Amino acid sequence: MVKTMYHYIAEAWKRPYEGELGKLMKERLIEWRSQPSIVRIERPTRLDRARALGYEAKQGFIVVRARVRKGGMRKQRPNSGRRPKRMGVYGYAPAKSLQLIAEERVARKYPNMEVLGSYYVGEDGLHKYFEVILVDPHHPAIRADKDINWVTHPSQRGRVFRGKTMAGRRMRGLLRSRGLKGTHKWKWRKKSKERRLRRRHEASRGARLIAPKE
Repeated sequence: MVKTMYHYIAEAWKRPYEGELGKLMKERLIEWRSQPSIVRIERPTRLDRARALGYEAKQGFIVVRARVRKGGMRKQRPNSGRRPKRMGVYGYAPAKSLQLIAEERVARKYPNMEVLGSYYVGEDGLHKYFEVILVDPHHPAIRADKDINWVTHPSQRGRVFRGKTMAGRRMRGLLRSRGLKGTHKWKWRKKSKERRLRRRHEASRGARLIAPKE
């Protein structure tokens, strides 16, 4: 079987910090660190991931690289007196993934476009970098393309803020989760099993009724 160019790109990105790609990544991170946190770029860094998300090199598509600070939320140490345990400095982390935070920041920067998806492109000691694919739903080239014009539907408006992208669906537990406890699918299966075994509260409604005395 003949392997495509995208296969070799994906193989190289399995270990991005080793070999020749590792040297290139070091130069890239030094350059990216000095640039603004949200930068529009000419072409995707990882063409295989961009194409898998639906990117095409045509009018209506743009690629934006976003930088997000790693780690939890930094809270300022309070001035009022309290013991260290109750100061609330440590242990605060956002409920969203850094990838979803990057998508939302890019969507606010480009309010006339919709986020198609994003992918990881690198990290250093302080930041993570993601590239976000954006689509202009009002562009004639997008409206005429049958493969992508679904994004022009009103139901797709603000999709990144409603958890419709891949990062948002992963946060909501809608992707494959290996049966992790507490996810959307786990709760649905648990409730279905309880209904089948008549262990949920709906099964005991009749038993709770107190019959009137004659």
